[in-house]
Amino acid sequence: MIETIIEDEDWRRRLPDAEALATQCLDAAIGIEPALRGDIALLLTNDEALRSLNAKFRGKDRPTNVLSFPSGEDKDFLGDIALARETMIREAQAARITLRSHAAHLIVHGMLHLIGYDHETDNMASEMEQCEAEILQRLGVANPYAREAAAT
Repeated sequence: MIETIIEDEDWRRRLPDAEALATQCLDAAIGIEPALRGDIALLLTNDEALRSLNAKFRGKDRPTNVLSFPSGEDKDFLGDIALARETMIREAQAARITLRSHAAHLIVHGMLHLIGYDHETDNMASEMEQCEAEILQRLGVANPYAREAAAT
């Protein structure tokens, strides 16, 4: 189960089906990565909140699009994911995609971080990106990494 907490009310206007989207992302992800069978909390917030969390937990005093906080040993509760509205809107506009598609990508990205996926090395990044693309395909969302490769 994924619990969606909307801290920044503008999310309701920008992505009115946020709760349903989060559930769809989890359902699609479990089909590819069964380790995601567990509870997740998704916080929809803003740049200032993500800046504060990023500074506190990563030592980077700037906003970011998504942060994931794995629970560690608790297999029933996988952890928390937080998304920053303003950063995500800017990124979606720059990529010429919908906020819904970008949110789906970053929700899935955050989920995979909760179960140990990472992108610290090229091999790890490739594995994570492939898994994300498979999950997003199930959601009808284009592979974001194909867009990035085409842009370079």
